[in-house]
Order: sequence, then C-alpha cells, then structure tokens
Amino acid sequence: MHDPTEPIARNSPLDELLPLLQRLDQLLEQATAAAQIVYGAAAAQDPYRGLHVNLEETEQLLQRKPAAPVFELNSQLPDRPISNLIESGSRLARLIETFELSDFDIDVIAIALAPELDRRYERLYAYLQDDVRCKRPSVDLALNLLCDSAADKLARRIHFSADAPLVRHHLLHLVSESDRAPTTLLACELHLEDRVVRFLLQQPGLDDRLAPFCQLIHPTISPSNLYLNTEIKQALTTLVIEDWRPQKPLQLYFQGCDRASKHLASEALAATVNAPLLSVNLAKIAENKANFAATLDSICREAWFQNALLYLDGFDALPNDRTILDEDLMRAIAQHKSITILAGIQPLIPDAAVPVEMITIQFPIPDFAQRRTCWQTQLKTAEISIEPAELDTLLDVLADRFRLTPHQITSAVKNAGNAMRWHAAAEKKTDNTLLLFASARARSGSDLTALARKIEPQYTWNDIILPADHQTQLREICNQTKYRNLVYQEWGFDRKLSLGKGLNVLFSGPPGTGKTMAAEVIAGELQLDLYKIDLSQMVSKYIGETEKNLNRIFTAAANSNAILLFDEADALFGKRSEVRDAHDRYANIEIGYLLQKMEEYEGLAILTTNLRGNMDDAFVRRLRFIIEFPFPNEQQRRQIWEKVWPDRTPCSSDLNLDFLARRFEITGANIRNIALAAAFLAADDGRAIEMNHLIHAVRREYQKLGRILMEADVILPD
Repeated sequence: MHDPTEPIARNSPLDELLPLLQRLDQLLEQATAAAQIVYGAAAAQDPYRGLHVNLEETEQLLQRKPAAPVFELNSQLPDRPISNLIESGSRLARLIETFELSDFDIDVIAIALAPELDRRYERLYAYLQDDVRCKRPSVDLALNLLCDSAADKLARRIHFSADAPLVRHHLLHLVSESDRAPTTLLACELHLEDRVVRFLLQQPGLDDRLAPFCQLIHPTISPSNLYLNTEIKQALTTLVIEDWRPQKPLQLYFQGCDRASKHLASEALAATVNAPLLSVNLAKIAENKANFAATLDSICREAWFQNALLYLDGFDALPNDRTILDEDLMRAIAQHKSITILAGIQPLIPDAAVPVEMITIQFPIPDFAQRRTCWQTQLKTAEISIEPAELDTLLDVLADRFRLTPHQITSAVKNAGNAMRWHAAAEKKTDNTLLLFASARARSGSDLTALARKIEPQYTWNDIILPADHQTQLREICNQTKYRNLVYQEWGFDRKLSLGKGLNVLFSGPPGTGKTMAAEVIAGELQLDLYKIDLSQMVSKYIGETEKNLNRIFTAAANSNAILLFDEADALFGKRSEVRDAHDRYANIEIGYLLQKMEEYEGLAILTTNLRGNMDDAFVRRLRFIIEFPFPNEQQRRQIWEKVWPDRTPCSSDLNLDFLARRFEITGANIRNIALAAAFLAADDGRAIEMNHLIHAVRREYQKLGRILMEADVILPD
C-alpha cells in the first residue's frame, strides 16, 4: 500500500532485476569454467548426461571431497553486497524488508527466478548439475554456487529449513524430484511461489487460486460520497491518513447489518490511500475447513503483494462450530502488516487465545435525514417525476416508514423506475407513489419470508365494522407510526427512552371478530408488509428451543420494515405461573425472554389473543394499545351483511339482511363464510343469490360450529 509521503518507483521490472541477473551471470560464468575441469571436456558432448554413469565418471566422483561445493567459487564472487545493488523503494527492497531476507536469500531468489525470464538458464543449470533432466535449479546447485567450503555448505542448509524466511513465508517451494519416493534436501528443486514471480515482474491480476472467494477492486469512490455519519467519515479518514503508515498494522471491525455501506466505506478508504481493495468472502473459504488457515495465509500474502487493503466479509456467516476457525482468522489478522478490515453484524468478542487490537466502528442504518437525502438523490438521478406539491411529503414518508440502507434505496428506485417504464409502454395508468412504496417493501423483509407467512392486505377502513372508539384507536396506532420521526427525533423523545420505542399492540376478543382484518387495514393504510407468525408453532417442549425460535423471528424482523402479527398469543403469553418444577421455571424464562425482545424491537408488533384475562400484568405494562374486539351487535351485524358482498356479485332484491342480522348472532368471520357458500350455491343454480341460498349456507355454518338451528329460526317474516 503506497505511503502518500513517498515517491512511487517508476522502474521497469527488468531495471530492478538486472543487477541481480548480472551478478548471477558472473557466478554461472565462473561455475561453467570450473565445471569443465570437474566434469571433463567430454561431459559437454554427452547427450545422456545424468542418465547413466560410466567407470571414468565414477572415478571422478570418488576423487571429490565429501560435502564440498563442486565449484568453490566464493573467492571470486563480486565484492559489492546485494544491498548496494537494490534500489530503495523497489519491489525487491520491499520483499527484503517485509520478510527479513538475507543476501544469501536474495541470491537464491535470483537463481530460482532466472528460468522464468530466459530459458537459456535451463540449459546452463542442466550442464552445471551434470544431468540433462535437471533444468530447474536444486538446493545443491544453489549451495554449490554460493558456498566456498563444506562447512559453509552445511551451515547454509538452514536457509531451506521450515523456519527459514523463504520457506516459512511460502515464498519458495522445495519440490521433490519424485512423488513416489522421499528425496534428499539437496535434490529438491527450487520453485519460487508464482505470486512472488508475478510480483517481481509487476504483472497485474489476482492469483487464480484465490479467485473463487476473492475479488480485487480498484476503487474510485470518495468518503464524501458515502451516506454515513459525518463523524464516522472523518474518523475513518483520520485513521488511514494521519495515524497509519505502511508496515504499521491497522485492524478495524466494521459492525452492522448494512453490508453494502461497509463495503463501500472500505473501497473509499482504499482509494484514499491509493490502493486496491482485496475483498474476501469468509463463508466460501470456510466451506473447506481443513484448508481454512492455509487459505487465509495465502490471502494475506496476496494482499501484501497487491499492496491492497484487505477486507474480510461475512464474519457472522462462519459455521457455528467455529472456535478453531476464529483462532485461525484472528491469528492471520494479527500477523498481517497492513490495513485489515473485518466485517460482521454481531459485536466482536475478543479471543483470549489470539489477542487482536481491533477498532470497532459501528455502521447503523442511516438516520431519517440521511435516508431522505438518499431517496431524493436517487429519484432525481432516475428522473422519476413526482408532483412538486407531493414530493416533500413522499420523501418524509418513505424515509420514515422504511429503514433501508442506501443500497436498498438505490435498488428500490431503480426497480420502481423499471415498473413505471413498463406501465408506460403497456399504456397502463399507474400511480408512481404506489410503485415506489411497493418497491420499497420488496427490498425489505426477505429474511422473514422463511419464518412467517406474508399477508397481502385486502381490507380498507370501509370494510371493518367496529365501535367508533375502537376505530379511533386503530387510527391512533397508524398515527404513532406515521409521526415516529417527528416525535422521537425532532421533539427529542428518543433521548428519553432506551427501550420501548416500538409499537406493541394487543388485539383481544373472540375468534372471527376482526382482529386479523384490523391488522390488514393498518398495513394497507401504512403501505407496509404484514407478516403473520403463529406462536403456537414457535413454542417447543425442548428447553431453550422456544427462545431460539423467537430470536430468529426478531432478528429477521429487525430491518424488515414490516408489521408483525403474532397469532395464537395464548400459547405463550399466559400468566406466569408459580415455580413448582423445572418446567415451570423454563416456561417463565421463555415469557421473560419474549418481554425482553419486544422491548428491544422498534417496529409495529400486533398480538392477538382470545383470552385477555390470561395476560400477565408485566406483559400488559409493555403494551402501547390494548383493543378488545367485541362480539358484533345486531346493528353491526347488519352493516357486516351489507358490506360483505363484492360490487359485481349478483344479489336478488329479496335479500332480507335485517332478518339475518337479527336472527343469527354470529361473528363477521361466520358471515363471510355464509356469504361465500351462498355464492357457490347460486352459481350452481345459475341465478343471483337469493334468501334460500343464504338460509342453506347458514345451516352449514351452524353445523360446523356445532350449534343447533331450529326450524323456527329460519322462517322468514311475512
């Protein structure tokens, strides 16, 4: 990663490597002259050198000193140390400084690198190793070229041990000449890591082996373009410009559910320090747990070679049994010597086994003002026209109602724009505002889909029949959602409340009295999605499972921008019992856990129950509204009978709705069932719905309810 205070080296790869290659050529020239004496003049003419051994060659081998270098050239090596041959700030200089390489190590790198640049070195190495098959340099050849005595040759073997810099950092691989049988260290071939070769030759691109889970990005985004809190943007810029310098590790933890903003912030930081961004998907790496640590090491080296800022995404996506993986991850981060960013959703818990000093930076969902600005900018960019008189109100509602990330807002506007173009092409009349709301809803609640059933609201205020005060309370619920930002943010109530900012509502009453219908009316009024959760399916007999189920629901709902309808609340929200045994104790823990999650939840949650008397006092205290849905009286039943028919339904003029409302004391749900059954009976008869169809349907509904219907009850008045 380039330090803005230092000049950028402009030399070509050959300019940097030429002094090393010239030094190597001198060694090889001296070694070739010595080889003519050691091997004999005829050796150069033998096309099968190394494939057979004759008696004359055997005698020559027996005359050599044990373990001594073949050529003994060190007395004739160039006097200048390698440090004088390497330009400061070059890639070779960085390699030496970072991995603490010695002059001997650099000579070994030159020997191994040469065949990558010129194939003539392969023929020279084959001759010097007295074997036409040995075109790659071996450990023995390197020691013969660089050592002047047997003692020196033995001492220098340490440069090829597992702890040596070249091997420990995987810069050099020792490759056995045979996969079938073990070989000696001297016989091992020297292979530079491909990434080292590409680094020294200044070849761009990502290592192909890392491509499945890494992406190299050359960002151009500026921190000023991020929809982040001004203090966060300033602090991030200060960290990487003023407090950080190359070779001084900087480890950050980006915490929050706004994945796109975290990634964009990382790109902006990389652009600030004039570096690419190496973005890594940790979940994909973890699919192969056995190679997790080795892959992380390769990635860290790649980040170093690319001079890139390292971004590790998906910390929370690692498997549950992740203790060892976490240790490997933290160890890799601790050893990385540049800027590392780890991204996750949950708070980072320090690992005592591998302490890493990471700076946690929160990435919350943008506040109302930032969301409003983002909506306004994206609408303007997409050239979506909204009536000027409606625009300000629309922006306020979209920003207040939907807690979306900038990425989600951008996507919602693009999707709405595409829908508008399609409607225009199809010459369909459309409401741009409704399309924007629909697109915003589509960007929310995806995590809830697998845990709850989405309900498409069908009812409006005209459909629900309730006492006037009950309808007023339902409208007050809507208003508390509509004016949430005004009261909490602008009027300051947010600073007075740590919990309980959400809107928790209880609908109680007999089945069929309109509790679910009321939830649909509210969802339609607020233009929010409605998800129905059956709490009877959440409760588990196994200890701890109920809490896990509830936690999944509330975690998924945290940024769903949806209304939660908890049905069958009686299954869990009953009075907390006295503790008589372990089951009672854990049942109370489940209820306490639910109370805690409801206080933390900031959205609208509607609970339905048939038995209000079973509610615990502590639970009732946490509810903002409690609405009792009464059994409909005769007047209300008459209104329900009148509104139950769709506009296009053919109804006979002799329908006596007054008689039906007076004679049959049933709920709105029963009335709906009867009307639907009567419609099918009329369809079968091929005529409009008549009273005989309704009376027949009433009999069937009473049979379902297990109630007795007397003949006198169905006799119509004259």
